[in-house]
Amino acid sequence: MKTADVVIIGGGIVGCSIAYHLTANGCRNVLVVEREPALGKGSTGKSMGGVRAQFSTPVSIQMSLYSIPFYASFEDRLGYPCDYRPQGYLFCATTDNHMAYLRTNYAQQVKMGLKDVRLMGGEEIRRMFPQLRSDDIVGGSFCSSDGFVDPYSAMNGFMTWAAEHGATVTGLTRDATGTRSVETTRGSVTARKVVNCAGSWAAEVARLAGLELPVEPLRRMLVPSEPFDEFPHTAPMIIDMSNGFHFRPEGRGFLLAWNDPEETPGYKTDFDPAFVEKILMRAADRVPVFETLPVNPKRAWAGLYEMTPDHHPVLGPVPQVPGFYLATGFSGHGVMHAPATGKILADLVLRGQTDLIDASLLNLARFAENRMIEETAVL
Repeated sequence: MKTADVVIIGGGIVGCSIAYHLTANGCRNVLVVEREPALGKGSTGKSMGGVRAQFSTPVSIQMSLYSIPFYASFEDRLGYPCDYRPQGYLFCATTDNHMAYLRTNYAQQVKMGLKDVRLMGGEEIRRMFPQLRSDDIVGGSFCSSDGFVDPYSAMNGFMTWAAEHGATVTGLTRDATGTRSVETTRGSVTARKVVNCAGSWAAEVARLAGLELPVEPLRRMLVPSEPFDEFPHTAPMIIDMSNGFHFRPEGRGFLLAWNDPEETPGYKTDFDPAFVEKILMRAADRVPVFETLPVNPKRAWAGLYEMTPDHHPVLGPVPQVPGFYLATGFSGHGVMHAPATGKILADLVLRGQTDLIDASLLNLARFAENRMIEETAVL
């Protein structure tokens, strides 16, 4: 392929979703370029796979209200599985301030059209999960359509469908791109439009086009357990709001997560063995039966969030670089918002506008114009 209507830089779930939405809308001359030997080697393959609509800002909620029903109908739409499991998200509040925060978010979520979210009292949570230490839990928020997907399966489904309908994947060199010509390991490609979906490496790609992008990598570590049957595997993602520890069922065990506040930005993809003790201490404090949770540190892993200052993505065209588009900075929400991002970018690339969100809220100019919108529901 020597020319393409659209070149997508980055073969993770966001880039693959954009490729799907473009081809589904009739744009078949789409090229996805990826510098790794296979798709999903960056953040996608290391994600916890959570999907939720329990956010604090209207634009985040809007993106979830498109994305979650999309995942629920994924196999019907594309013919491939994504393993969507609507087991819910349960936020456990341990202070009155936490509950006030959840009530404010709940009101916004209901206003935006989320129908299956509800507030809960502490006693109801104790009845649901007597295994939790709940002496300090004053209430919470639960949404039954929140849940989990398999990020790799979803990414593969997007890309396979797109490839079957005309999209192409190829390799990419590290010093690879201008805005209208992309240099790949298979030669130069002339493109009408280029979309930067390079995740934690998006700022490096943007610099090649002369742009400074406020996106930086931040390590997140996940610890899976060995098989364990003393907590129900039907449980939702459970979030301890006192310290941010959260966990969900995974296979016959559980997947544990906690965002260490001492973590600093950088391309650190190695797992720190000292993290195991930190997270198990918090796990056993909230779930006493987890004191005997078997964990093999060799199975734990680290991945990268691509963080922006306001924890919202940067989406859309860059006026000062015609033909160059951004879809990055998801701050941990790339998998859950990949379907919405695919639609938004396909709309903007093909028609110059989208009806899913007010795209100007998430453009690059918001940082220089001091109109950031802070997403506080970040895990």
